Amino acid sequence: MVEKYKWNLEDILKNMNEFEETKKSMEEDLNKIEEFKGILCESSDNLYKAYSIYEKALEKLEKLYAYGMLKYNLDMSSQEAIKLYKQVESLETLFSTKTSFMTPEITYEDVNKIKGFLNENTALQRYKRDIEDILEEKEHTLSKEGEELLANYSEIFSAPENTFDILTNAEFKFGNLINENGEEVELTESNYTLYLKSKNVNVRKQAFNLMYSQYSKFVNTITELYLSNVKASSVTAKLRHYKSSLERAVKQDDASIKVYDSLIESIHDGLKVNHKFIELKKKILNKQDFHMYDLYVNPFETEKDEITFEEARKEVEEALSIMGEEYLNKLKEAFDNRWIDVFATPNKKGGAYSMGVYGVHPYVLLNFVNSKRDVSTIAHELGHSMHSFYSSENQTIIDANYTIMTAEVASTVNEILLSNYQINKEKNKTKKAELIYELLEMIRATLFRQAMFAEFEKIVHEKIENNETLSSEDLNKIYYGLNKDYFGNNIIVDENIKYEWARIPHFYTDFYVYKYATGVSAAISIATKIMKQGEPFVKRYIEMLKQGCSKKSIDLLKMVDVDLEGKEVYKDAIDFYYEKMEELKNLI
Repeated sequence: MVEKYKWNLEDILKNMNEFEETKKSMEEDLNKIEEFKGILCESSDNLYKAYSIYEKALEKLEKLYAYGMLKYNLDMSSQEAIKLYKQVESLETLFSTKTSFMTPEITYEDVNKIKGFLNENTALQRYKRDIEDILEEKEHTLSKEGEELLANYSEIFSAPENTFDILTNAEFKFGNLINENGEEVELTESNYTLYLKSKNVNVRKQAFNLMYSQYSKFVNTITELYLSNVKASSVTAKLRHYKSSLERAVKQDDASIKVYDSLIESIHDGLKVNHKFIELKKKILNKQDFHMYDLYVNPFETEKDEITFEEARKEVEEALSIMGEEYLNKLKEAFDNRWIDVFATPNKKGGAYSMGVYGVHPYVLLNFVNSKRDVSTIAHELGHSMHSFYSSENQTIIDANYTIMTAEVASTVNEILLSNYQINKEKNKTKKAELIYELLEMIRATLFRQAMFAEFEKIVHEKIENNETLSSEDLNKIYYGLNKDYFGNNIIVDENIKYEWARIPHFYTDFYVYKYATGVSAAISIATKIMKQGEPFVKRYIEMLKQGCSKKSIDLLKMVDVDLEGKEVYKDAIDFYYEKMEELKNLI
């Protein structure tokens, strides 16, 4: 493999000697931090000194962890790499253990005393956001005994999710179907979507019915697991003095209940637009009976286009040149200086990700297989990388790690800019239609589908918190009704779709999915403004990326005129969806 397509991990640590030196230095830092145990809040000077050592130790840990994890991900069969990765996982645990006293000591100290420290010691301002976050959580923190009790129950609370994972991933067998070539093949969770996208309606129908036939057999068991998870979440929220499990979730996201409600209300206001897309899908497929299993096929998709990595790089750079010279030069640096491990190799970790390494630069893992679809993955991951680069360059390590609420925004902005560039550049009508259709599908699946999931969660949690007793039949009815609302009258809402809720693993992480919908809405808003306003808006957007998590997520997004508590951002996303739909209509 050509070296320029492989990571240069020496940018993090030169060799194992430097690894050992850094490890030793970090352990010394941790011992120094421990000296403040019990006296952390005796003076502002103590608090500052402990935090400043903590900051240095955290930077060392990040390098050690990144070095070990990235080496392991390159060859997950290497015994040496496995040992190194286990070692850095142990170092992470050691770090957590040694510094675990800091948050409780600040939490249980008098609030006015800590606020006084922040006022009297200007050096402490460097850690103000982190300290204020701890103080904000104070009202939801139990006594030391209560916290210990809850911690001891954490394994029990995670039992429903663990059981669900084992049941559906290890024990479920969905049976066999006959594929496009007349071959009998096994249906699995991992190939299900592939068969739903098949041009052959019989393949799609078999996959759909086999999948939900299995879930229907175990729906009572899964109902018990899911409702146990909801109850555990509700009880924890109540114990921590939140009004509801939803309030607890959104506060932890740096969001608010208003964000959640505005999203669902706005999507309901725009459901007719989604119904129009379903109507258009039905017309394009020329189907009198349009079913739920027909949703995912792209009728314009032809043979898989191949592309070299250098061609993909050129396309990404041209598409993102709208971001300005500074942004583009940094992208070129990523390509030229081995920030990216490009090709699939034996025993390399699958998929793709971007990992920021504070004080170094981000690293991107790809498994490039010369597919046109890989271009979007490159743009997406580099969106994360640029976010990490800007936040690391401008914030302390404590404030550089942006939240989940903003994490997918920068990556999706890049995807939309790339998609728009590809659509405008494409001369072949069928190819152009395929690209527009893919963009519409991404919005439908990320905005409307995830909002439907979010609404389902909200309904179920509210019913449980109102002491209602729910059965599998109740959950099926709620979910089936939402599908009728969201998809409209131009599709046959097949009976089996009522079991779909039972296969969504994200439901075991309460109120997670709404962030996909808010993220894509924010990204569409930002990308649209970049395309319309150019450089002045790009500057504002990059300024937002530089903030890391130094402000609350909803306040960060307001810097680029995105108010997640209002309805305009969701309306704009739905309008963009409609405009692209009209573009597709005019093309065909």
